[in-house]
Amino acid sequence: MRHRLRRFASIGLIATAIDVGLLLVLARGLGLIVVAADALALAVAAGASFALHRQITFGRDPSVRWVHHPSAFVMGAVVAGAVDVLVLRALVELTGWESAPELVAAKVPAIAVASVVRFVAYRWVLFGTVRAELSERVERPAPPGEVRLSVVVPAYHEEDRIAATVRRVRDELAPTVAPAELEVVVVDDGSGDGTAAAAEGAGADRVIVLPANRGKGAAVRAGALAARGRTVAFTDADLSYPPAQMADLLAQVEAGWDVVVGSRVHTETATLVRARRLRELGGRLINLGTYAVLLGAHRDTQCGLKAFRGDVARSLFSRARIDGFAFDVELFHLAERDGLSVREVPVRVVNAERSTVHVVRDGVVLVRDLARIVRGGRAGWYDHPLPLAGDAPAGVERTGS
Repeated sequence: MRHRLRRFASIGLIATAIDVGLLLVLARGLGLIVVAADALALAVAAGASFALHRQITFGRDPSVRWVHHPSAFVMGAVVAGAVDVLVLRALVELTGWESAPELVAAKVPAIAVASVVRFVAYRWVLFGTVRAELSERVERPAPPGEVRLSVVVPAYHEEDRIAATVRRVRDELAPTVAPAELEVVVVDDGSGDGTAAAAEGAGADRVIVLPANRGKGAAVRAGALAARGRTVAFTDADLSYPPAQMADLLAQVEAGWDVVVGSRVHTETATLVRARRLRELGGRLINLGTYAVLLGAHRDTQCGLKAFRGDVARSLFSRARIDGFAFDVELFHLAERDGLSVREVPVRVVNAERSTVHVVRDGVVLVRDLARIVRGGRAGWYDHPLPLAGDAPAGVERTGS
């Protein structure tokens, strides 16, 4: 990570030196008007910056989309360049500065303002670009799997209600999924009580016991990698999202979407019992924080109801590393990197009174994990996705949503 930052800073300094140096040569040496000299200098500096970053800094990082989408880079460079030229021209006209040192002094604030504009422009363009990519289904053959649907339920100290959860999942999905085609996977996240035994007694198909409490992300990951379904979904043990609606997510996956996520802010979502105000506020702040990591402008990353094609689930979770609540954000990040299709659907929410979430403590950990996702992406953690059914070297055909 430090090497990447040093390279980024070094190339930034090179581009700035090209910009300022050419401005002085063209304006003072060749006598071009300041506006024309600045525009030409900016064009050359932007081209050098793009080429150097693509070859050196971000050569292996697909999450930096402007490197792989020249049109996005050009749009951002044009907007920021126009601001740079306008600020420099205004300062020169207001101050009457003409000498080389005076031009450099006027150029500094122009560069600063343009840098802010460039950052905002790149993010705006990339939000739209990535959002469009995520909203396009990829035509693939049916994924492999021994059953139609696997439901993963992470559980921690749920001895008193996990049996009811398992039975309710089976009962509510029975009209849609035949019993032989439904797999319920309970992951005991190091509870140390009778959670695992209660799940087995209720007829869970698989019960995985982690030796120590590691976090929801670790539990869901263990269950997803053990699941045998052509579609793999997960939901919370408290069933804050009534399990019958997993049939809707299943239908969307079987219709061709790679990832289907519940959204509590969808216009059609119904909240039957509201969460406490502090928890709602914490959730909103967390979702805002994800904009530092994600480009897809996802409205609700933390909803505890998600479903995946089986091969997509194995590819994502085989590379996931976050054990805590930021694991949802990590999954979105991986989906963006892999060019997967993502569908948001409305949910019915019944917030349970009992929760293992501690807003302040877990919020601090989540912020730390968001930084880990960024560092990990640049360090190569998420490279080499597993092949999906029907993958072809030359790419795949996409269809609109």
